[in-house]
Amino acid sequence: MAEENSRSWQFNRRVNLTVLIQLLFLASLIVGSWVNLQRQLDLLQHDVTMLLQCQKNFERKLESLSAKSTSYEYRLRALERVLTEGPLVDMPRKTF
Repeated sequence: MAEENSRSWQFNRRVNLTVLIQLLFLASLIVGSWVNLQRQLDLLQHDVTMLLQCQKNFERKLESLSAKSTSYEYRLRALERVLTEGPLVDMPRKTF
């Protein structure tokens, strides 16, 4: 009977050690996955920040182009008016 109890105790100890090792391995996988997710989130945050900065730069350039386009449109209208209607005031021409 004592021999049977000692075998049972050794078996339970081995099972408990195996379960403990598996739990530690699972915990290390969870921690590793968490660290990997944090790194991926940091990279994503960096990418989004860069994208927002590029969007602001693009918006500034677009506003500048819009202002230039409006200015050129007014100039073009003035030139078309002068060419089709003639000058509003007869300006003396200078010769060089």
